[in-house]
Amino acid sequence: MAVRKFNPTTPGQRHKIIGTFDAITTNVPEKSLVFGKAQTGGRNHAGKMTMRYLGGGHKRKYRVIDFKREKDGIPATVKTIEYDPNRSARIALLFYADGEKRYILAPNGLEVGQVILSGANAAPEVGNALPLQNIPLGTVIHNIELRPGQGAALVRSAGTFAQLTSREGKYAIIKLPSGETRIILCTCKATVGAVGNSDHALEQSGKAGRSRWLGRRPHNRGVVMNPVDHPMGGGEGRASGGHPRSRKGLLAKGYKTRAPKKASSKYIIERKKK
Repeated sequence: MAVRKFNPTTPGQRHKIIGTFDAITTNVPEKSLVFGKAQTGGRNHAGKMTMRYLGGGHKRKYRVIDFKREKDGIPATVKTIEYDPNRSARIALLFYADGEKRYILAPNGLEVGQVILSGANAAPEVGNALPLQNIPLGTVIHNIELRPGQGAALVRSAGTFAQLTSREGKYAIIKLPSGETRIILCTCKATVGAVGNSDHALEQSGKAGRSRWLGRRPHNRGVVMNPVDHPMGGGEGRASGGHPRSRKGLLAKGYKTRAPKKASSKYIIERKKK
């Protein structure tokens, strides 16, 4: 994976840095795993805008991703590595020995033609999914479940990875990309390796139009609004707006919003670093 820079032939090209598509082996997705995806433009069923700054963007089709990896003991061959418009990571198409086809997130180092496996008896190799109790300590992992059989919920975006640091009884201790350390049941599954497309973090759009292609409309700050529109609006000249807060008055930038009695707090050993 690498990135491309461009000669500044136009203002939009001057700062543009985008990823290469060298790893992608096909432009046509597997038809049986693709479905239409409706865009809401941030509106609800009544047509009222409930999310600001959304709308437009290129039409997308949704690729169904297998986050559960429950086909234990059945080997699968990697057929293609593909682009997915709905996420930052690349996806891989698997052909299982029983004839079924599924998409998974493509980890770093996964190659076309490689055979991968899931289940307790799988080797701890890149692309294999197995319970945390069967993964060696210190292994880099992604696609981590929070409840057994629920499907991967953590560490799914491009270039991210977690580390299995230790085990205590029926729990495994995981260091997450945010710096947070938490315990997860050893029976939960995870996939070995880091998520691919790690250079995604180096990309720069170069122009506002690329944000519009992604369905993001211009975002205006609270301090430039009027007092009727935002708590930080109003004032003479370029007023700073006082304490940073949301449109509904909730403080931001340092104010703790996590519920103090949240049930999952007992599973967090160390909070993420500021």
